[in-house]
Amino acid sequence: MAETTEKERNCSSTSDLVFAINGERFELSKVDPSTTLLEFLRTQTPFKGAKLGCGEGGCGACVVLVSKYDPLKEEVEDFTVSSCLTLLCSVNGCSVTTTEGLGNSKDGFHPIHKRIADFHGSQCGFCTPGMCMSLFSAIVNADKTQSNGSSKLTVGEAEKCIAGNLCRCTGYRPIADACKSFAADVDMEDLGLNSWGRNEGSDGLMAGELPSYTKCNGTYPEFLKRELKSKSLLNCRDCNWFTPSSIHELQSILKSMENDDGAQVKLVAGNTGTGYYKEIEGYDKYIDIRHIPELSSIRRDSTVVEFGAAVTISRAIQVLKGKKDGLESTGELVFEKIADHMDKVASQFVRNTATLGGNLVMAQRKHFPSDVATVLLAASSSVSVLTSSKILKLTLEEFLEMSSCNSNTVLLSIAIPSWNPVKSFSSKNETRLMFETYRAAPRPLGSALAYLNAAFLAQVSIPQAPNFVVLETLQLAFGAYGTKHAIRARKIEESLIGKPLNRDLLFDAIKLVGEVVAPEEGTSHPAYRSSLAVGFLFDFLYPFVEVANVIPNGISSEHSNSSVINHSTASNHVERRKKANLLVSSKQVVEVNSQYSPVGEPTKKAGADIQASGEAIYVDDIPSPKDCLYGAFIYSTRPLAWVKAIRFKSQSQTRGVVRVITFKDIPEGGKNIGIKTIFGVDPLFADEITRCCGEPIGFVVADTQKNADMAAQCAVVDYDTENLEPPILSVEEAVHRSSFIEIPAFLNPTEVGDFTRGMKEADHSILQAEIELRSQYFFYMETQTALAVPDEENTMNIFSANQCPENAQIVVAKCLGVPEHNVRVITRRVGGGFGGKALKALPVAAACALAAYKVGRPVRVYLNRKTDMVMAGGRHPMKIKYNVGFNSDGKIVALHLDILINAGATEDVSKIIPHNMMKSLKKYDWGALSFDIKLCKTNLPSRTAMRGPGEVQGSYIAEAVIENVASFLSIDADYIRTKNIHTYDSLKLFYEGSSGESNEYTLPLVLNKVVKSSSFNQRVEAIRQFNSGNIWRKRGISCVPIVHEVMARPTPGKVGILNDGSIVAEVGGIDLGQGLWTKVKQMVAFALRPLLPNGSKDLLERIRVVQADTLSLVQGGFTSGSTTSESSCEAVRLCCNALVERLNPLKERLHDAMGPVSWDVLILQANLQSVNLQSSTLYIPDSSSMIYLNYGAAVSEVEIDLLTGATTLLQTDIVYDCGQSLNPAIDMGQVSNITPLLRVLSSKGSGTSCWKSTWRTQTD
Repeated sequence: MAETTEKERNCSSTSDLVFAINGERFELSKVDPSTTLLEFLRTQTPFKGAKLGCGEGGCGACVVLVSKYDPLKEEVEDFTVSSCLTLLCSVNGCSVTTTEGLGNSKDGFHPIHKRIADFHGSQCGFCTPGMCMSLFSAIVNADKTQSNGSSKLTVGEAEKCIAGNLCRCTGYRPIADACKSFAADVDMEDLGLNSWGRNEGSDGLMAGELPSYTKCNGTYPEFLKRELKSKSLLNCRDCNWFTPSSIHELQSILKSMENDDGAQVKLVAGNTGTGYYKEIEGYDKYIDIRHIPELSSIRRDSTVVEFGAAVTISRAIQVLKGKKDGLESTGELVFEKIADHMDKVASQFVRNTATLGGNLVMAQRKHFPSDVATVLLAASSSVSVLTSSKILKLTLEEFLEMSSCNSNTVLLSIAIPSWNPVKSFSSKNETRLMFETYRAAPRPLGSALAYLNAAFLAQVSIPQAPNFVVLETLQLAFGAYGTKHAIRARKIEESLIGKPLNRDLLFDAIKLVGEVVAPEEGTSHPAYRSSLAVGFLFDFLYPFVEVANVIPNGISSEHSNSSVINHSTASNHVERRKKANLLVSSKQVVEVNSQYSPVGEPTKKAGADIQASGEAIYVDDIPSPKDCLYGAFIYSTRPLAWVKAIRFKSQSQTRGVVRVITFKDIPEGGKNIGIKTIFGVDPLFADEITRCCGEPIGFVVADTQKNADMAAQCAVVDYDTENLEPPILSVEEAVHRSSFIEIPAFLNPTEVGDFTRGMKEADHSILQAEIELRSQYFFYMETQTALAVPDEENTMNIFSANQCPENAQIVVAKCLGVPEHNVRVITRRVGGGFGGKALKALPVAAACALAAYKVGRPVRVYLNRKTDMVMAGGRHPMKIKYNVGFNSDGKIVALHLDILINAGATEDVSKIIPHNMMKSLKKYDWGALSFDIKLCKTNLPSRTAMRGPGEVQGSYIAEAVIENVASFLSIDADYIRTKNIHTYDSLKLFYEGSSGESNEYTLPLVLNKVVKSSSFNQRVEAIRQFNSGNIWRKRGISCVPIVHEVMARPTPGKVGILNDGSIVAEVGGIDLGQGLWTKVKQMVAFALRPLLPNGSKDLLERIRVVQADTLSLVQGGFTSGSTTSESSCEAVRLCCNALVERLNPLKERLHDAMGPVSWDVLILQANLQSVNLQSSTLYIPDSSSMIYLNYGAAVSEVEIDLLTGATTLLQTDIVYDCGQSLNPAIDMGQVSNITPLLRVLSSKGSGTSCWKSTWRTQTD
C-alpha cells in the first residue's frame, strides 16, 4: 500500500478542466460530465467542422485528432477519436485538432483540403471534415517514422485510414486517390481525375504538380506542455467527475459512494459503449479509470501477454502484432491472428479509445455481441476481477457466465497465454497448432456487428505417412449469433478430440452445430447464422479430413483459410491470407469537349475547399439565435391506437422542457398538415388516433437539444385500442381488407400487347414465381434538421435542409394559417438527400415553425439518428408474383405481374411508384406485358421517394425474370438479356412518347462498348475455368442494361451583374452534393462568353450562386429526378442570353469608340447608362426535350465464398451515355457511387422498424 500512496503523491489534482482546441486554450471550472466533446465543439466554440452524423461512432463525420503529452518521455501521442462519444472531461490536458485547425480560406487551406477538393472527393461535403482528420492522423503518425525528409505513409495505410468514414454520395475512389497522393509508394498513374491534368493526351500526374506538403510542426501547443510539467488529474466534485490514480483510491471512491442512496455511478474509459447502448438518463457520478497504472499496464513474457483492462483495443493490436526479439514463435502467430481479427472491430477512431475491458464488461453485463470476447475465449484467456476488496482470477468463460457485474465490480486485467504445441501422442507424429478466427458481418470492416463470429484453436497430430489426423486439443468458440455471450462448443469439442478425423466424424460434428449454435427466439436471420457456424467449422477442419491435403509446409487446399503452425519452424508453416489494399486500381475515361467551355470541363466543385476545411455552413452550423429553444419528436410506438395522453414519469425527465407541442396547438385558421403533394396532404401530428409506428405525436421544446431528446425518449404515451380493428401490417392483410390507395388515371402505366395470346404461343412458361423486395433507409449523412425564427408582422424565417423549399413554405403557411408571403424558407446546402429530404423534411420544418410560433422564440431541431430512421419511411417494399412465357431460343413473348406495393399509412408520393416501376421494367422487349398493381394502405410508416423511386424495384424485377428464364432453359442469363434487348421498333411500342429518334437509341452501342472494354467474353471463359477448379469459391459475371426515362420540369433562374462586375446567380434547385451550383456557374460563364474579349474562363471565379430563398425566387419546385441541374443551367442560360442581348449594343458602341472592351469597363458603363443588369426567367421545357431516355450498362464480376457467404465485388465496368456531361468530374463521382450505403429495413410484428442504429444487425 505504501507504493500506491507514493504514486498518489506524484499525481496532482485539479478541479478545473484544461485543454486546447486548434491551439486555443480552454479552461472550465464546471461542466456537465455527460457532455461530449462534439457537443462542446458545436455549441460552445466556433469550430463546427466536426459533424453529428449518427451519434454512435459509426460514420466518422465527427472525427477529430486528440493529442496527449507525456512530460516524462516528452512525447506526444496523436490519435483520432469519435468526438460524439468522447466525454469532454476525458480530454483534460489534451490538445484537440479539428479540420479548421489545419487551414482555412483566410490563412490558406491545408494540402489535405486542397487535394480532397481537387481530386473531386467532396460532393455533399458533410463527411469531408471527418475524412480530412482521419487522413491527417495517418500522415502525422507516419511522419514520426520519417527519414530523409519524406513521409513513410504507404498506399495501404492511406486507403485504410478512411475505412471507418462513411460517404454516401461521392464514391470512395476520388477520396482514396486524395489520400494515396500523400503515400511514399503511390503510383501517380493510378490516381484518378483531378484538377491538375490527366486529360486526354497528358502524360499523367506528376508529384510536383500536387499542392506541396510539409511535415506538421506539432499538434500539441507549447503553453499546454508548460502547464503539464507534472501529471494533473481532474477531480471535480462540483461536476461529479473523479480520476483515481490507484486501485486503492478507486476502492475508496466506490465505497464512499455506497452511502449515496440511488446514485448512479459510471466507470469511464473510452465511453464508446454509448454508441451502442444509448443512455436515456444520465449518471450521477463518473469515475475515470484510465490513470490507474494497474489498469493501463502491459506485461509480456514467454508465457503470456497481459493487458490492463483500460488498455485500448488499438494499443492491444499494436502489442499483439509486435514481434518479440524479431522471432516468429507459435504464440506470436496466434497473437497476430487475434490482432487481425480485432482490426475488424469498429473503426480506427473507435478502437483508439475503446478498451479491452470495456468491451468484455459489455459482453458480460449487457450481452454485447463482442468479437473480442469470442477470439479471446478460444485462446483460453483469463481475467482478474476486483469485487469489493477481493481479487478473483477467473477464466474468461467463467467471467462471461457469472451474474452481471455492477459498478462495484471492476475488471482489472486480461491475460492471453502464449501457445506452443505439446506432444501427447507418438513421437513419430508431427504436432502442429491451428488457430483461425471468422467473422460474417454486413460490412467486413468498420462499424457493423457480426451476424456470427467464431475462433477455433486446435493442436493437431499428423502422422509421418499418410494415414489420419488426430485433434489432440480443440477449442471452439462461437459468438454474436443471438446468444447472451460467446460460448465454448464443448459438446462438439468432445466429439472430435482424440479421434481420427475423417469425413463421418466431421459430418457428425457438423450435425451437433445446430444444437450448440442455436439463436434465441427473436434473433434476425437465425437459419443464416446457424449455417454460418457450420461453414466456419467445416472450413477449419475439412483440410485435415484427408491427409493427402496436408503437405509439409502447410495446406494445399484452396478453400483453407487456416494458419497451420509447425512446432519447430513456425515461420515456414503458415499459409497467410494476402492482405490486399482495400481498393483496387481502376481507370476513368471521360471525353472533354472545350467547344462550350467551361461547360463540359471537369471543373472543381464549388465550395469543395470550404467543405473540407469545415467552413461550409449547413443548417445545424448556423449559430443559435438569442433565446433559441430546441425540439425533439415524440413518435408513436403503436401501429394503430387511440392516443390518450403524453406524460413523464418523473420531474427529472422534464429538465429544461418548456412545453410539448401537439395537434391541439395548431392555431385557429391553421391546419394539421405536415406534407403536401399534388395528391393530397399528410398530417403533421397524430390527432386522437395514431395510424402507424413512427408517426409524430408531439414535439418537445426544451432549452438544449440534449434535454429535448432525453425528454422525448422518456415520454410515456398512454394508448388504447378499444373499438379499433387490428392494424394492417402486411400487404396480404391489406388485400384481405381491401385497404388500397387509388392510382390516378394519368399515372396508370400502359400495358403492351396481348398477354393471353403470347402465353398460348410460348414454348415454355413459368407460373406464379415470387419476388419479395424489402424497404431501405436513405442514410443521408445529415439527419433531418430545421431552424425557425419568428420575425416581425407575424412572419417566420425557416432554415431547412430540404429538397423543396417551395413546398416547405406552402406547408408551414397552411399549418400556421398565414399567407405564404409570411413564410420565408432558406436552403443553402444539404448534407445528402436521396429523396429523403423531398417530403419527409417538410414536417420537421413545420413542427419547428409551429413551436416557434407558440413560444415566440426561435426553435431548432436536429433529429438523432434513431428518430430519423424510425420516421424516415424509406423505399417502398413490395411482393410480386409473375407468369412469363418464352420460347426455346430464350425470346420472352409474354409477362404478367401481380404487384402489391406497401405504401404505408398515408399517400405521400406512392401514387407515382407504379408508373416509375413500369418505365424501368420495360427496358426489355417482353413481347406482351400486362400487370395488376395495387397500392396497399397499411399501418406501417409511410414510404416515400427514395433514389430512383420505383425504378430500382422495376429494374430488379426485370433482371429476376431474366435470370429465372435462363435458369429454366439452362442458358446463360446474358444471352437471354441480349435476346430481349429492344429494337427501335419495340422501343417505340414500350416507351411511347419518349423513345426519341432512331439515332438517339444508343443502348445497343452502349452494350457493345461495355462488353468490349471490359473483355467480357474472355472473362466469362476465365470464370468457367476458375469455378471448375474451386470447390468453395465461385465467381459470376453479368452485363446488365438500364433504360431510364427522364422528365425535365419547369425551373426558375435569376442572374444579376453587380457594380464591380461580379455575378450572382440564383436557381430553384438545391445543391445536395450533385454539383448543381458548380454546373450553374459553368453555364453562366459560358452564356456570357460573347461579352468577353478573352473567353469565359476568367469569369468563372467571379460568379457566385446563392442559397435558395422562397421570397427571392418563386416556383422553385423539387430538386429530384436527376434533371434539376440541366434545367437550372438552361434557366440561367436564358437569363444570360437576355443580358447579352441588352449589353451587346453597348459593347459594340464602346468597341467602335475605344477598341477592345474589358468586362469591368463594360459593366461600369452599363451602370452609368442604366442598363438593366438583372434577368429572371422560368424555363419551361418544350415537348421534344421534356421527356427522353437515358441508356447505360454495367458489367460486374463477383466472388462468393460458399462456406461463409462472404461476397466480394471484384470488378465493375460502367458505360453511361449522358450526352455531353456538364461536368465530368462531378458526374463521374455520382456514377462511381455504385455501391451506396443503404439500410435494409424490416419490421417487427408490431410494425416498428428493426433498424434504429448504425451498428445493429439484430432485431431490437
